[in-house]
Amino acid sequence: MGCFGFLKAMMVVFNGIIFLAGAAILGVGIWVKVDSGSILSFLGQIENAPAELSQLLNVGYLLIAIGALLLVIGFLGCCGAVKESKCMLLLFFVIVLVVFIAEVAGAVVILVFRPLADELFTKFGEAAVKNIRKDYGKDPDVTGLWNSTMNTLQCCGFYNSSDFVNSPYYDKYGQLFPPQCCPGLVGPCNQTVADSDTTITGCFPKIKQLIDENTSVIVGVALGIAALEICAMAVAMILYCRIKSRGD
Repeated sequence: MGCFGFLKAMMVVFNGIIFLAGAAILGVGIWVKVDSGSILSFLGQIENAPAELSQLLNVGYLLIAIGALLLVIGFLGCCGAVKESKCMLLLFFVIVLVVFIAEVAGAVVILVFRPLADELFTKFGEAAVKNIRKDYGKDPDVTGLWNSTMNTLQCCGFYNSSDFVNSPYYDKYGQLFPPQCCPGLVGPCNQTVADSDTTITGCFPKIKQLIDENTSVIVGVALGIAALEICAMAVAMILYCRIKSRGD
């Protein structure tokens, strides 16, 4: 096959995977936008939530944009390698380079503004607790979305079971907590039972714990993606130069 043919084949396979990944992400983004029962709708119903949090409601558009970008990158990479098109390969190189620079800049911004993110989560936590105490047990949509979140993550409230104190559910059932806060039970329970099992934590601590436990995996994936992007740019430029020299 030769080095040139091998690089072409690797370029086609690699960008074929990117194209399929882009199609999947695009599909997820479209699904998020049309699914009114998603967690994004839940976030939108929380009153007095931090204004900055409203940007999360645009994550569907972000996924659509990322999916479309990956589709374009995959298409340019595959077609540029198969057709030996210098224009497509150069455009592929430029787009991947811009994405790589944006990722590096984003990582720097996250590190620099991490204290602001902590402050944002604190404000959101206050708004989430107020939402529970106002609507949980009274508003079917809010109740259902909280139940789905707690059942999925195996958690209780935003911080802990005390978030439900003075909520409509708490008052309706005689100062009892939802089943998700009750270890080993399928019905409501009192505070003594809810506090008896320390393994049931709030949803926010549970998510934070999952992130902390998988930090090394997240960093490894990020570094792997960066390495693949660098390799893709190198291969694209090698093919570009070889095609140019072959055409002379």
